[in-house]
Amino acid sequence: MSSGGPARDGGVPERVLLVRPAPGKVHAQPLSGAGVPVRLPEAELPGFVRQHPHTRWVWDDTTRWYPQLLAAGVRVERCTDLRLSRALLRHSPFVDQAFLAGDDAAAWDALAPVAAEDPALFALDDLADRLDPGAEHDRQQAALAAAPHRGRLALLLAAESSGALVAAEMTHAGLPWRADVHDRLLTELMGPRPPRGQRPAQLERLVPEIRGALGAPQLNPDSPGELLRALQAAGLPVADTRSWTLEQLDHPGIPPLLEYKKLSRLLAANGWAWLDSWVRDGRFRPTYLPGGVVTGRWASSGGGALSVPAQVRPAAVADAGWRFVVADVSQLEPRVLAAMSGDTAMAGAARARDLYQAMVDSGTVPSRSDAKLGMLGAMYGGTRGESGRMLPRLARRYPRAIGLVEEAARAGERGEVVHTLLGRGSPPPTGAWAERSLEPSDDGVPPEDRARDRRAWGRFTRNFVVQGTGAEWALCWLADLRNRLWQLGDAGELTDRPHLVFFLHDEVVVHTPADLADEVTAAVRRAAAEAGRLLFGSFPVDFPLDVSVVQSWADAS
Repeated sequence: MSSGGPARDGGVPERVLLVRPAPGKVHAQPLSGAGVPVRLPEAELPGFVRQHPHTRWVWDDTTRWYPQLLAAGVRVERCTDLRLSRALLRHSPFVDQAFLAGDDAAAWDALAPVAAEDPALFALDDLADRLDPGAEHDRQQAALAAAPHRGRLALLLAAESSGALVAAEMTHAGLPWRADVHDRLLTELMGPRPPRGQRPAQLERLVPEIRGALGAPQLNPDSPGELLRALQAAGLPVADTRSWTLEQLDHPGIPPLLEYKKLSRLLAANGWAWLDSWVRDGRFRPTYLPGGVVTGRWASSGGGALSVPAQVRPAAVADAGWRFVVADVSQLEPRVLAAMSGDTAMAGAARARDLYQAMVDSGTVPSRSDAKLGMLGAMYGGTRGESGRMLPRLARRYPRAIGLVEEAARAGERGEVVHTLLGRGSPPPTGAWAERSLEPSDDGVPPEDRARDRRAWGRFTRNFVVQGTGAEWALCWLADLRNRLWQLGDAGELTDRPHLVFFLHDEVVVHTPADLADEVTAAVRRAAAEAGRLLFGSFPVDFPLDVSVVQSWADAS
């Protein structure tokens, strides 16, 4: 491939668009300079990409391209994911939506990711193959060029696309998982694996105890309806069967019932069926969904990747000669709030390892629990009770930080869109809520109900700006760490070097050769510092990490 413009990798332009014009065929179209398009069989794509390691590959959707490259042993350094980028641009208040209009706009908006086992990945009528990635790329570039705060938005798009690469790599590599250890843990808690359709022995043992205490000899404790009726018949004042509700009751049937519910949840979420479905070849390989939550946090489409309970984490064991480096940032969201609001007083507290204790030491609040309750109330809208009592103290000491979330709440109550630091926009209120809460109406809805709805949306927007900016910090952390890990070790494919195997909001797990654990620890810390610099420049706020080097994930502090 030749080029008359800026190029790398022996003449390959920095940005190349990949398109599937027909099944089994790929076009590689340079987007900078005067490069010549390349047409090749899809089977030859891994070799082509391997020859040009520093190119930014532009494609419709990472889930439709990267897994096959990873399976062929090819790592991509950079990409632009048009599906994820469009979703960001479509909802950002920084963007003039007219730039994103087109005949296929609705189809682009409807494009969804696919999983490796999803038949749509190999379908001949995949929606993605009927779209024009080149035209969409041009629209997105025009929208970005015209946007105020273009630099922030460009950083967000790059970080989101890098997150898509991380997600695919973590699914490909998998989290090391010992099925024999998992089975032993389940057996110790519940008894041996039962025949299909039967309860484990420990749950079966609890059933007659629950029935006897409630005076309900035919009760099926797995049926919420039956259970609620049995509780009420026993004279207990309950309106639901949630564990939190039951914990408030004093009755001999409650302890065995709570134990049953705890074990039943574990069996349903991470029992033997989960083990059969999600652990293969010694690896847990869930499907992650970057940007799966409106704030920018990730979701997962199966396996409960973002809620692995402590009871089964001992089964996550590093390979022989390898270790896990587990790192999580302390009190991420309050630190993000201090930085994005430019509140130097709160940033001073954030320079301490324990931000909440620093608030106490400065005389802002009487105790650490008061500081935590007050900050959670400020960020999540708990403005009554103990958290509400602390809010005036925090507002006096940290006026810019508390003022930022208060203004976001007021904007939400007015039905306005708010945005994160880099420009991710909140969804506007729609449907019946908006009709009855924002528009004058004589539909008979009491004013106090309208006000309650407005306050509820204000609590959402209050938290959106902080949680969303925290997600942006985490994306930048991931992106920088991913590149640092690739530089460690001598050579080899992704899984031969230190690599990410888990990410949850503010926690990462890296699988690394034991002799590189110290270098990985340093890389994790440097990447966190770089993420702070990318988002907040020289503003003096720290993001301290708790880092553990362990054989089993359960041993992390």
